[in-house]
Amino acid sequence: MATMQFHIPDIGDFDSVDVIEVLVGEGDTVSEDDSILTLESDKATMEIPSPVNGTITKMAISVGDSVSEGTYVCDIEVAGEAAAAKAETPAEEKSAEEKPAPVAAPAPKAEAPTAPAPQPAAAPAEQKPINKQPMGAAFHASPSVRAFARKLGADLTAVSGTGPKGRIQQTDVEAFIKSVMQGQAAAPGASGAQGGMGIPPMPQIDFSQFGETETEELGRIKKISGKHLHTSWLNVPHVTQFDECDITEMDQFRKEMKANAEKQGVKLTPLVFVMKAVVKALQDFPSFNASLSPDAQSLIKKSYYNLGIAVDTPNGLVVPVVRDVDQKGIFELSRELMEISAKARDGKLGPKDMSGGTFTISSLGGIGGTQFTPIVNAPEVAIMGLSKAKMQPVWNGNEFVPRLIMPFSVSYDHRVIDGAEGVRFTTTVGQYLTDLRQLLL
Repeated sequence: MATMQFHIPDIGDFDSVDVIEVLVGEGDTVSEDDSILTLESDKATMEIPSPVNGTITKMAISVGDSVSEGTYVCDIEVAGEAAAAKAETPAEEKSAEEKPAPVAAPAPKAEAPTAPAPQPAAAPAEQKPINKQPMGAAFHASPSVRAFARKLGADLTAVSGTGPKGRIQQTDVEAFIKSVMQGQAAAPGASGAQGGMGIPPMPQIDFSQFGETETEELGRIKKISGKHLHTSWLNVPHVTQFDECDITEMDQFRKEMKANAEKQGVKLTPLVFVMKAVVKALQDFPSFNASLSPDAQSLIKKSYYNLGIAVDTPNGLVVPVVRDVDQKGIFELSRELMEISAKARDGKLGPKDMSGGTFTISSLGGIGGTQFTPIVNAPEVAIMGLSKAKMQPVWNGNEFVPRLIMPFSVSYDHRVIDGAEGVRFTTTVGQYLTDLRQLLL
């Protein structure tokens, strides 16, 4: 056996790409085309495959590192005589063989081809079945899943992944094929740049013919969230229930507690009271704190209550998660909200900060508006939208009195929740916010 140094191959026009996953470690055995690293740029996620069969003897890359073409990754003890021979070929000898060529390839790139070198008496490399994810691919799947999808003729760019970091699993491919057979999604290879389901692409128009234009590229966060929102909108049959509640007493209590909150260094906002009311309602209606199984035939109910809170940042909307809301008090939640909001604005949220949510709240009350339809943050099945509260005259049976009324809405997956349950949920949340004492019952 011989040891080869593996370097990052040609990854296109990317000078510096972040490593988000290291899929193997020292001592692990890899097969040709097994993924070693997962890279993420501002445009795409890509996997870097092993060019040979062998064993990782040294790993020089960690999660969070930035790499580019030619960056040293690891040492691989190559298995097999042919592969060992390739690994042992000195760079100088290769250069000598290529001497007639006007420009010789740099040694690091020569040691890390993007496809295995052809073996003696074997078919040319381009005729060999390729089991790789293209560099810059929009999907994220292991070689075995890609091979499975290719065998069935499934287009992985149209498949939604349910694995970690959106990784496509075999069950996702099976569910996609099943949906195609049932006429619920576009057939593999079907046209439609807008995301499948047989939807034709929007016509391309040269707007400059009508006047001066300027093209501004979307930010990284909007590109990522846009794809997720589009997937959710296409796959989840949305229903939105609009409601409103009287928060006069709740807001009065909040103002009375303001001084105590300031002593503890926190800002007490209406949102923390909404979070506690929502969790109590989720306990009353477990279907809202759940997810559909990949085949959409079962409901996975969760006994933990992690609320995603949509935060507006200069770079776009992000949704950090506050965990175990049912186990925390008002002041503790206020402090945690302040911390994650600051991290979101500074762009310092990590993957853990944004994963594991069971229900999302999007609050626009501090900006304005009356009502809006939030998009379900799949694989969650429901999301709440809060709008700006305002004083309104309310008839108490004898006279009109001023009351602080907050409008809100809940969008939900109609495959899981029907209209009657949706109304009961919003009514229950409104009752808890109107009379906070009910949260103690």
